[in-house]
Amino acid sequence: MTDAPRELTDAQLRALEEEYDPEARFRTVTRPIAILSGVILFLLSVYHFYTAGFGIPRATTHRGLHMGVSLFVIFLSFSALARNRHKTGGFAVLGVPVTDWILAIGGAVSAFYVPWIYDQLAFRVGNPLPIDIAMGTVLLVVLMEAVRRSMGWPLPVIAGLFIAYAYFGKSMPGILVHPGADWANIVNHLYLTSQGIYGTALGVIATYVFHFVLFGVMAQKIGLGQLFIDLATALTGRYAGGPAKVSVISSAMLGTISGSSIANTVTTGALTIPAMIKIGFKRHFAAAVEAASSTGGQITPPVMGAVAFLMVEYLGIPLRTILIAAIVPAFMHFFGVLVQVHLEAKRLGIRGLRAEELPKAGKVLREGWLSVFPLVLLVWMLMSGRTPFLSAFWAITACIAVYLIQRVMAAGVVEGIKETAAGLYEGFVAGARQSLAVTAAAALVGVVIGIVTLTGVGFKIAFMVTSVAQDWAMGLHQFLAFLPFELFSIQTLTLLFTLLMTAVVCVLMGCGVPTTANYIIMVAVAAPVLGMMNVEPLVAHFFVFYFGVLADVTPPVALAAYAGAGIAGANGFKAGNTAFRLSMGKALVPFVFVFSPSLLLVTQSFTLPDFLLAFTGSVLGIVALSAAITNWLMGPLLTIERIVLPLAALLLIAPEITSTVLGMAILAAVVLRQYMAGGDRGGAIPAS
Repeated sequence: MTDAPRELTDAQLRALEEEYDPEARFRTVTRPIAILSGVILFLLSVYHFYTAGFGIPRATTHRGLHMGVSLFVIFLSFSALARNRHKTGGFAVLGVPVTDWILAIGGAVSAFYVPWIYDQLAFRVGNPLPIDIAMGTVLLVVLMEAVRRSMGWPLPVIAGLFIAYAYFGKSMPGILVHPGADWANIVNHLYLTSQGIYGTALGVIATYVFHFVLFGVMAQKIGLGQLFIDLATALTGRYAGGPAKVSVISSAMLGTISGSSIANTVTTGALTIPAMIKIGFKRHFAAAVEAASSTGGQITPPVMGAVAFLMVEYLGIPLRTILIAAIVPAFMHFFGVLVQVHLEAKRLGIRGLRAEELPKAGKVLREGWLSVFPLVLLVWMLMSGRTPFLSAFWAITACIAVYLIQRVMAAGVVEGIKETAAGLYEGFVAGARQSLAVTAAAALVGVVIGIVTLTGVGFKIAFMVTSVAQDWAMGLHQFLAFLPFELFSIQTLTLLFTLLMTAVVCVLMGCGVPTTANYIIMVAVAAPVLGMMNVEPLVAHFFVFYFGVLADVTPPVALAAYAGAGIAGANGFKAGNTAFRLSMGKALVPFVFVFSPSLLLVTQSFTLPDFLLAFTGSVLGIVALSAAITNWLMGPLLTIERIVLPLAALLLIAPEITSTVLGMAILAAVVLRQYMAGGDRGGAIPAS
């Protein structure tokens, strides 16, 4: 048994989230600034709530208003240096440095400028005035600083490198050379057209994502998050390793309303991590389970962070199509974590929770069923074809109604209405505040996308990657020529190496860039690579998305794992390695649905036999790999079994029928040997 877990206060948990999540590092402000920023954020939420239900204004106006207000509040809310966020320092007005006031006003004015001159843009694009160049330059500088403050250095550095590439195109080596563009042309393209800052990325944040962030905040306020945790505990807590399984199931449920890996880790981990340590799991393993599970929230329908709505815009397909496509891959991720948790619990003989430690599922549902209604309404409206923002409008309205009923029932009519008004204000302010960093990031990512369209660098990178992949494929194919049959064709191997290189770049990019921004950049740069390999667009988008998410549990960055380690009192790097191992399902399944798109259910090439083969192969492959990693299946593994089971996993998820059958044969042989040796033998602690 390990030492008793430490209990963290709410203040300590908030500090932990601030430590690992740059988006939560708000400065300490004076009361006048707190009131000013709070009122602005509340009005921003009210504006978005109203437009979701009654119509959105002209796109450029809507995006400029959202970005301008967000930039203004960012410089009131984030200090230039995170370590000084509790200090004023220098010459300040109302506790905010004068330089921050200048940046805030400059950002707002330059953001509002394009909507203001919108009717003249048709005559200005391609021939910008000096004032246009000045305003665009100001906005570029302010955006980079806003993202640096709220998210860190990586994304501004990437945007700066892309701008430099556009400017110094004539000096680039080899295939990367291009005619180059002067500063006026760069600003014209990024600022005055819809291909840059005011493009799709910012539009999606302002039109869809804001509403769903607000819905997630309001859903938490009516107790839906706690209901998920209690229900998961009631359903799975009794089984071996119970709290770890509660972590997986509750995180899957919480992922339906929240897509923040770090916030989810802190929210559910405050309860599940101490419980896991208490019954015998090692500290780093408990932190890793929570981090891996919480990261899955970003791939769980119907919210999926912001990416589902970006896919709607990029692919031009209904949201319900994307949500259906996400079901099986999300299941595979949580199934993979759950299998490893179960096998680890069996290996160590760790018990589940006792009956007296468990809530009753019936009681949980009777007391909290009303809080589920907004989520059910949201899913029903999305699946029935309503627009995402209208669905969010009615779901938020339902949250407000439920909150009012709860407060009136608890405190009476008068006090209940007062508490509802106060809670509504807090929720609307919190929802808008959570969207600040992602708004700035989306606008800055528009710079990267604009440079890609201006220079055509995406297709040049695609050509280089596919050429290298083809050379590697031919070499491996010749190496395997001794086999009496062709296990993999050259085309299959070329696609495999292309996917591996794309996956590595996605993970590396995700180590310093938030998931949404990473997805947008990789769609511009990597999706053309997969397109050249005839991968369906929906499949390509899901592939780069999944590996971008994986970065949250991939050392050395692994921020979600480090947050979990902070709660567990564990080594962060060790927790990150374990969280990556637990996320192997998320790493394997994207390769499966590229080779067998039927796994996404709604692709053009869907057939039921292909789906059943891919689904069965994925499930068995995850079990085989989990057993090899855990060193347990029905009992401890022999050395040879730990060697052949990963091979069986790779064969099972491969697209060829020959390899799948061979993988099944290897797995069956191991299962038979385990069964003959005596089956399920636990460790020292009796399992319940």
